[in-house]
Amino acid sequence: MTKDELLKKTKERFGDRIRNIFEKSYKRIYIDIDPKDLTDFVKFIFNESEARFNTASCVDMLDSMEILYHFSFAKASLVVSLRASLDKKSLVIESLTSIMKGAEWIEREIHELFGVEFKNHPNMRKLLLPDDWPEGLYPLRRDYKEEDYEIRKAEKEEGKS
Repeated sequence: MTKDELLKKTKERFGDRIRNIFEKSYKRIYIDIDPKDLTDFVKFIFNESEARFNTASCVDMLDSMEILYHFSFAKASLVVSLRASLDKKSLVIESLTSIMKGAEWIEREIHELFGVEFKNHPNMRKLLLPDDWPEGLYPLRRDYKEEDYEIRKAEKEEGKS
């Protein structure tokens, strides 16, 4: 499938559910979507359009978190990123593990480092941070401060003695 064919099929299928399409270059496209539409878009991109899931990423935009799911189309030399913005007051999005098993670890990582909750994820245990890492403290958020970790660690140790 070519880039133009993919864009045409995507627009036909989703119409006004597409918030924006940004063509960064001939080989790189961002499609902005509502978080509630994520699974529909992924089923289309991954299952029907036979894209390969590369990874997901998260960006702290101060008042929101941007979750990006990156897919590649090898034959078209194209990378498409689905971009969903979550209000920081409600960092919840559906897990994609039921569609793509490969999303399991990256969703765990984003949960652990940014605090995004992935509904229906089968295994949200810690992946990177130590088991005694304080709950509610997310090291890749813009508002993270190392002293917060030190204070919580000291409080936890005081509670043990």
